[in-house]
Amino acid sequence: MQVGYKLAAEAFGPAELVRQAVRAEQAGFDFVEISDHFHPWLDNQGHSPFAWTVLGAIAVKTERIGLATGVTCPTIRYHPAIIAQAAATLALLSGGRFTLGVGSGERLNEHVVGRGFPDTVQVRHEMLREALEIIRLLWRGGYRSYEGRHLRLADARVFDLPEEPPPIAVAASGQPSARIAAELGDGLFATEPKPEIVRHYRDAGGTGPGYAEVPMAWAPDEHTAAQAVLETSRWALTGWKVMSELPNPVNFDAAGTMVREEDVLAQFACGPDPDRYVEVAQQYVDAGFDRLVTQNAGPDPDGFIDFYRRELDGRLRGLTPRSQ
Repeated sequence: MQVGYKLAAEAFGPAELVRQAVRAEQAGFDFVEISDHFHPWLDNQGHSPFAWTVLGAIAVKTERIGLATGVTCPTIRYHPAIIAQAAATLALLSGGRFTLGVGSGERLNEHVVGRGFPDTVQVRHEMLREALEIIRLLWRGGYRSYEGRHLRLADARVFDLPEEPPPIAVAASGQPSARIAAELGDGLFATEPKPEIVRHYRDAGGTGPGYAEVPMAWAPDEHTAAQAVLETSRWALTGWKVMSELPNPVNFDAAGTMVREEDVLAQFACGPDPDRYVEVAQQYVDAGFDRLVTQNAGPDPDGFIDFYRRELDGRLRGLTPRSQ
């Protein structure tokens, strides 16, 4: 079992994210994972720096900790050739510590370049499959071209390649995306503790690790933690169908107006009780995930990191699936 720390790029500026990554390494986390957004989910989060610049700074400020995107959409806002180059460069700068997390994206971030966002999940999955084929092709070296239904590559070469390409973890929420993860990825990424996602991945031949974001909110008391979630992270309870479709933070603000404190407490580990954090994390372990990403939505990141080191590190690493 490995445990990671989520860098919330929607909630903190670039220098603060680098500082948190250094603290996460000191606290014993195995990796940090950063969201790759153009917009925050809500305006009051107030940030959204360029994730790749932040990761480059973290790579040279740290020595041991792994780095990952959670996740990048390599189809619209970025062309996959750019992501192939960026990931290869980051793998070199970090000494092989980088994992490329990819997914089919959200309208919130992809519509900004004016190319639209596909209305159907099927088209998004087709584009993701083509993007991964392009990335893999470029990582083989040499000049490469590609002609797909949605994406093209014309006589392109990535010159700086690591000896071993970085692993790719593919975000999945159902059988079609889990199949893409198994066929073109090296691991699985998810945000919900659904065993069927892991089962679809394994049934399709996937053998890599499973990354899962575990919702947490540390504060000295449960109410303060839950209120912090309501203020900045209530979008997380709207569900993936909402999260993938809305175009702007103002829409997420409206969509989250019906989320209540009791809804937060039912899904998040809130407050100072380590048993509750273990209880929430256990759901993901039971579902088959072996890379737990602690996603703290509480108001005090340093307090959470200290709490993790003091109360959670050994307990989370020791989790094993309960018999079903």
